[in-house]
Amino acid sequence: MRAFEYRIVKHPSDQFKDLVYFCTENGECSLEQVPGDQVQKLEDLLNAQGEKGWDLVQVAFGRDGLLVFWRRERTDR
Repeated sequence: MRAFEYRIVKHPSDQFKDLVYFCTENGECSLEQVPGDQVQKLEDLLNAQGEKGWDLVQVAFGRDGLLVFWRRERTDR
């Protein structure tokens, strides 16, 4: 049977010099307003974690930042 380990990474909005998503003050997020270079930064982040074996499960965006959920298959079993 396959087994996984999980990792949740918090990214508060004040840690970003360049935002990779856009949200209004009410917390409403829209992809139409994301600049193309920001999409590339997010893609680079995803590819870097993928190189380490992590698989993206979900990203939760909010007014105060985001949570990124990762998983990878355990090899110690």
